[in-house]
Amino acid sequence: MADRDVLANYQAFEFTHGKWTREVFRRGTGPAVIIIHEIPGLHEGVIRFADHVAAAGMTVFLPSLFGQPGKPVTIPYAIGSMISGICIRREFHVWAGKGSSRIVDWLRALARQAHEECGGKGVGAVGMCFTGGFALAMMTEPAMVAPVLSQPSQPVFGKGKAEAIDASPAEIACARRRFEDEDLSMIGLRFKSDRLVPDARFDALKREFGDRFEAIELEDEDALQGTGMAPHSVLTIHLDDRAGTPTKLAEERVIAFFKSRTGA
Repeated sequence: MADRDVLANYQAFEFTHGKWTREVFRRGTGPAVIIIHEIPGLHEGVIRFADHVAAAGMTVFLPSLFGQPGKPVTIPYAIGSMISGICIRREFHVWAGKGSSRIVDWLRALARQAHEECGGKGVGAVGMCFTGGFALAMMTEPAMVAPVLSQPSQPVFGKGKAEAIDASPAEIACARRRFEDEDLSMIGLRFKSDRLVPDARFDALKREFGDRFEAIELEDEDALQGTGMAPHSVLTIHLDDRAGTPTKLAEERVIAFFKSRTGA
């Protein structure tokens, strides 16, 4: 099966804002949810999660920021995507203290357009792994009402990286103000053992946002077994899709959060 066959039920289009043009895949009806893929790219696990969100009555938008859409996950592919697709490109950064990546402005513009087209109370967004903090930084866009940070792994370099948050002080302050003024909140997910998402990072989010930050923290035994990878990707690679499992309940909580906030 060709890589892109897993996206056969999606409508593809190009979206341009500022310097950046990216391909976006769309499916469903109802208010918009932007699903920002993890390393190495828009793989089958991300698409499966998007299918579940669309089935719950929302329009999913899948931007392809790096990698090849639909290509299966392998370790060599992940390493190549990290090096050629992220570290050497100006729209991303991996250092503590630099604020959000430049591509976040493009994502905010996509959220504005998606809200105009799909209506509802606003737009939800989830970032994963390298893109985990993007959903928080997007809160400076008024259309954004439901940020989800799944295993937010950035920043990976720099002094104080363990407790750093992948957003600028101004973006964090804006989110905190909007959470209070508009009665909003966000969700964060991780496996407790995940070295890419240290305790200090979730502790920092709890300090910054208090009860407005809902932390879903899972044990290793909750992860789907047999992947050959340490527990990391809560909503995709390590999601045990059987009813009643901790990761499935986490997925259902995220989808319910999106439905409630966007008015689906």
